[in-house]
Amino acid sequence: MGAVLKPGRWAADSSAELWRNYVYLVDVREENAELKAEMDTLKMQVAMLREEAAEVPRLRRLLSFAPQPGWTVQGGRVIAHRLGPGAVLDTLVVDKGTMSDVGVNDPVGTADGILGRVLRTGPATATVLLITDINSKLPVISSERRISGVLCGRGDDGLLEVRYVPQNAPLAVGELLVTSGLAGIFPKGIPVARVVGVERSDISLFLTVQAEPLVDIRNVEEALVLRRVVDASEPAPGARD
Repeated sequence: MGAVLKPGRWAADSSAELWRNYVYLVDVREENAELKAEMDTLKMQVAMLREEAAEVPRLRRLLSFAPQPGWTVQGGRVIAHRLGPGAVLDTLVVDKGTMSDVGVNDPVGTADGILGRVLRTGPATATVLLITDINSKLPVISSERRISGVLCGRGDDGLLEVRYVPQNAPLAVGELLVTSGLAGIFPKGIPVARVVGVERSDISLFLTVQAEPLVDIRNVEEALVLRRVVDASEPAPGARD
């Protein structure tokens, strides 16, 4: 009888060993899956930390911006862009709106210079008309020779045009253009663009001047919204006695 039972014991022992191996492999597979999930989480955390580290210098530059007397400033994030030939307007959207006391025509910029002005507002967002849009008109003055002009968007190639600069004006390539403050929308003296081309013509009273924005508009991630401080004791513009 003993010789007859040995194959049965061998089969039972083999089945038990196979089961133990199966359970072990299942445990290893589950452990590998858990380790992979942990690695994916760590990779995501590392990527987020890198993004935060890259954000720190930009935020420091924003914080270093000091508004002129009579103006307040608040920072916001750019949450949408509308640029290119398919766009009706060159605009971007920031995450500040009427609930943050942002209003139409409020200037918007970065620590490097002006981006544009608020075109319309919602409760928590504001649409900014960029200086590159063909509808943008911004009075400027050159920082060195104090030559005035109107900075206009071209909309097609991201460059700007400075109009109404007299033919005899000694404007030179490389000169910095800043806001003149004449329109009453922008504070005076904020950098906007740099002259990249000056052409003279015998058939025009004005120079053909091209300029380039100081701000990398297509890659901007944070913005500053400026707002004029209104004295409550002064009547609102257009108010009657």
